Amino acid sequence: MALKCDLQYGKGDVGYKLTRVGVKGVRKPVIVKREGIGKTLNNALNCSFDITVDLPADQKGSHMSRNVEVLNEIVADSVKNPISGLEDMAADICKRLLVRHEYARTADVSIYAEYFRGGVTPLGKPTFESYGLMAGGHIERDGALLKKIGVEVLGMTACPCGQQTVTEMLGYSGDMPVMTHNQRNVSSLVLEMPEDISVEADDLIDIIEDSFSSPTFELLKRPDEGQVIINAHNKTRFVEDVVRCVLERVVAKFPDLPDDVYVDVTSESEESIHKHNAFAEREASLGELRQENQ
Repeated sequence: MALKCDLQYGKGDVGYKLTRVGVKGVRKPVIVKREGIGKTLNNALNCSFDITVDLPADQKGSHMSRNVEVLNEIVADSVKNPISGLEDMAADICKRLLVRHEYARTADVSIYAEYFRGGVTPLGKPTFESYGLMAGGHIERDGALLKKIGVEVLGMTACPCGQQTVTEMLGYSGDMPVMTHNQRNVSSLVLEMPEDISVEADDLIDIIEDSFSSPTFELLKRPDEGQVIINAHNKTRFVEDVVRCVLERVVAKFPDLPDDVYVDVTSESEESIHKHNAFAEREASLGELRQENQ
């Protein structure tokens, strides 16, 4: 039971409401069991949590220990009963936060985890690659609960402008792709949706990797290395192209998702011949995207 003499319940020196107050970077292992694309994810994810609530103008502080208490309870439960997804866990935390913080009107949770999954190189060698999983939740007291699921993926882009320039300079008219400069690309795709909707993170990873000039791999022997280079130079992409390709694939992949699902796509290419990076982003509802490119 909270004590009314707690300093947090006192009045602050200045009376402004705060949008988010809480803890960031709390690390916990979470046991997840979920049917994916032809495979089962059943392991412990090393997760980082940001957990906040709003704070009224007439209250000095938030009871931040309650955030960690809620997280500890849910993490302990996941050992006996693995969760189905980080986004569902975020939604559960949001609900419990409003119970523990009786003064709060909103609660927000963000989760980041490193995720590994198996795959194959262009020439069919088994590989195990890492990705970033992003999940979250937002709730308003007596209002809606929204959850987020997203991924962060590393790949590569090959510049179409540089390739065109080199082709013209060499006067080349052959079938093989001409050289150009490459970039390491970091792209993310996040969907915000109602609580009763689920989306597979593996689907989002596939969408992004299909939108690069080529995926990248931890280990490549020489024939595979050459094939990655050839593939990338056969599918040159601006950073703008990556974002638009992701958007196109999202619309095609999820025809049954409601129009109010919100989509955020970012792509950043770490330039090789410039000292700056190239960046592109699009935020929109699925309904907007469906109408835009008919």
